[in-house]
Amino acid sequence: MGRPRVVGRSIPSSTRRRVVPLEPVPVGRMRWVFALLCLGLFGLMGRMAWLQLFQAQALEARARSVQTQRTQPLGIRRPIVDRTGRIIALDEERYRLWLHPRYFNLPGDDPVLIRPPADVADRLAPLLSIPSTKILKQIGDRPSGIKLLEGLDPETAAAVRATGISGVDLESYLHRVYPQGELFANVVGFLNQERVPQAGLEQSRHDDLQRHELARSLRRGADGTPLPDNLDAGVFFGDDLRLQLTLDARLQALAAKALSAQVKKWNAKKGVAIVMDVTNGELLALASVPTYDPNRYWDFSSARFREWSVQDLYEPGSTFKPINLAIALQEGAIKANGQVYDNGMIKVGGWPINNHDRKVNGVIDFATVLQVSSNVGMVQAMRRLPADSYWDWLSRLRLDARPDTDLPGAIAGQLKSKEQFTKQPIEPATASFGQGFSLTPLKLVQLHALLANGGRLVSPHITRGLRAGNALASAGTRQGQQLLKPEVTRTVLAWMESVVEKGSGKGVRTPGYRIGGKTGTAQKALNGVYVPGALICSFVATLPIEDPRYVVLVVVDEPQGGNAYGSTVALPVAKSIIDGLLVIEKIPPSIAQSPG
Repeated sequence: MGRPRVVGRSIPSSTRRRVVPLEPVPVGRMRWVFALLCLGLFGLMGRMAWLQLFQAQALEARARSVQTQRTQPLGIRRPIVDRTGRIIALDEERYRLWLHPRYFNLPGDDPVLIRPPADVADRLAPLLSIPSTKILKQIGDRPSGIKLLEGLDPETAAAVRATGISGVDLESYLHRVYPQGELFANVVGFLNQERVPQAGLEQSRHDDLQRHELARSLRRGADGTPLPDNLDAGVFFGDDLRLQLTLDARLQALAAKALSAQVKKWNAKKGVAIVMDVTNGELLALASVPTYDPNRYWDFSSARFREWSVQDLYEPGSTFKPINLAIALQEGAIKANGQVYDNGMIKVGGWPINNHDRKVNGVIDFATVLQVSSNVGMVQAMRRLPADSYWDWLSRLRLDARPDTDLPGAIAGQLKSKEQFTKQPIEPATASFGQGFSLTPLKLVQLHALLANGGRLVSPHITRGLRAGNALASAGTRQGQQLLKPEVTRTVLAWMESVVEKGSGKGVRTPGYRIGGKTGTAQKALNGVYVPGALICSFVATLPIEDPRYVVLVVVDEPQGGNAYGSTVALPVAKSIIDGLLVIEKIPPSIAQSPG
């Protein structure tokens, strides 16, 4: 057999490749292309130069704003504690609970499923201790932005967050809390809903109570990594300072309870009890009735927000008599063993002045003058002192000046002008038994401390300053301006002790302790006119007499009843306070010795 012949196939002309012969590019076209490329390159270089040289700062700032997260201060306030470290005021984190029904979804649900409000209400009701029907009523048919509750504590908020319900949001905020309730409201004050201080130390010490905080700027890289640069010095510093008071919560509670009971018993308008350390001016208690709860301040009249013991004036009456006798002794107008004649009534400038009981006491010494609270005896004693010298002393005691104190709102007393005081004989006569001028209870405490601490005028105060952590400041040291001779004050204190032993202060006697005191029952003046039947009853005590350390003052305004006196209204409160003070301060019994 022969070899098969291969028959070749013909290729269609339409599928044949066309060979284009190469031709040289025109020189003009190459030049145009090259020129365009060079122009674009120069444009890019110019744009880069513009960004680097002229836009660099603006672009860098824009980048920083995108990369940096700035956190503003929370505005945390420092706590307030008493002298033993007991919390009086602090900031707590609270939460608002918001509901958004259009996003309701429970864990495990399909992401696009929208749960009915009833399902969410059933989950929240046991956690919030409110009926689910009440939750549903508050939701109504609103799709979003429903504030269900405010003031949730962190524990409840954590329980709500743990449910993982979509459409339930928690908004945190700071809330000022006063654990002692109304006990310190009169001096501490409160913050309103906008955290603006409204009264007391919260307002007067606002700057001191602001915790050190700075806005934080945290820069992150492209992957979210924090970059430790551009941080201000001290940005992560946070202090733990607390404002420490001189007040003692135990004594404050005791004083408030006794005072409240007596004000209620006598249907009085108001009352105040003050305990002061005479060596350094620290107040251990400052209780006022009526008061208010700073945690619910909106439930009370705004008239209760002011501390009347430092903001209201009154005529001290017989409680000022020891101060007057000390002035007369200091000036040598009377002698420690001197006497006066009390015939029960005396006329001064045509005005009759009587003893409160209209009794004739005859020739009596100055201890007896205090014991029987003789108005006539005081007029006889103080008229031996020239009126101008008397007025100078009242001014020297800063009777008409604002007390040097950290108590907010303290005001000055009122004293007649020197010309009026010296030209009208009735003025020094009425001033001798504590009328015709006015002061605050705080000022009277300061003046009795002057007698108790050997003649030094100390500044009453209620704060010891800021302390870190759990550290507590110790009591202040002895201080004050020397105004009276120590022997003068010792003599007057002995006379005050006789009031407790033999006079109207017997009710405050405590076995084993030497206590001095003075009762007061003064007419109440309003706009320069005495109000018929309106009285202010008071009692002041100093203890222990052999080494005076504390002054206790109780003032009750307008008690009702025919037997309302300093000895029946104010003295029982002072007795309760003194009994507690002896225990709290561990004051040992006095050494038995006869009054000097």
